Amino acid sequence: MRQSRNRTGIRAGVYLFTLIVLIYVIVFMGTPYVVYQPGAASEVAPMIKVENEDRDEAGTFMMTTVSASYANVALLIYSALNPNAEIARKAERLGNQSEDEYAATQVYYMSSSQSNAVEAAYKAAGILYRDVTDYLFVFSVPGETGHKQLQPGDKILGVDGRQVADPEALSKLLSARKIGDKVSVSLERKGKKLTEDVTLVEIKDSGKKAVRPGLGVVIGAIQKVKASEPGREVSFTDTDVGGPSAGLMFTMEIYNRLTKGDLTKGYRVAGTGTIDPKGEVGPIGGVQFKIVAAERKGAEIFFVPVKNYEEAKAKADKIGAKMKLVPVSTLDQAIQYMKKLPVKP
Repeated sequence: MRQSRNRTGIRAGVYLFTLIVLIYVIVFMGTPYVVYQPGAASEVAPMIKVENEDRDEAGTFMMTTVSASYANVALLIYSALNPNAEIARKAERLGNQSEDEYAATQVYYMSSSQSNAVEAAYKAAGILYRDVTDYLFVFSVPGETGHKQLQPGDKILGVDGRQVADPEALSKLLSARKIGDKVSVSLERKGKKLTEDVTLVEIKDSGKKAVRPGLGVVIGAIQKVKASEPGREVSFTDTDVGGPSAGLMFTMEIYNRLTKGDLTKGYRVAGTGTIDPKGEVGPIGGVQFKIVAAERKGAEIFFVPVKNYEEAKAKADKIGAKMKLVPVSTLDQAIQYMKKLPVKP
């Protein structure tokens, strides 16, 4: 009897251990894959603030996104059965970047896209403006130096109590220090301000023999576009997404609120496409997922970059989308299309 109970106990222990291993493998163990799926079609109006704006807007402009998830086994199984999901290797997404560095790069692209959107909208609305550097942004921290003090995605607000307006200003400020000196760096990290004491390391610029003191990070300047006339400033809330592909839809919303009348004409307008300061609309990735996201949210019109049109139309036809696809290569084409539409009854 005792031997039988021992066997039962051992069998139960084996079952429990096997169950724990299976749960770990399916749910918690990572894989070298990423899964792409339709993301959201989100109204951009709540993301933007415009001083003295015209809020006459019966319809809405929507940005569309792609959901990208680092996959566990459970997600891979689900995605294999989902016709709107695609599986790719993580290395193809990240390249030679870490996950943190990739995320920081996407934040930088979004910030640049917002600046471009403001500039393009100001130009289209005939509002004078100027470019200023807002802050320095940390892309990556090569090697081990500085990893504890600085992280990808940090905003550098100042060094030793002095604001640094651009990379050149930072380099000039640090040139008066020596390698091994400590400097006080004011940062913003994930919305929180903090100060770190960072030891200066040896920096060797490409093509130069001399070395100089530096923070040991790869940085870029975030530009901000400011209206030259008072009361016309544009600002953004936290969009919680990255990448440059919302540029066109940001610009449409900003232009609508800077000018008189309702450019939406009462329609639900989605779209995608990068924007440059001149108003040129560029191609993006993952348009097939964005078509699905827009259709799910009841979009009636979808602006798509000309170079993405064929792929977008193929997906729209496949899912039986009812919305009108409008290929554009410039902001002006999108604006003129909306201006010619009749007001939705």
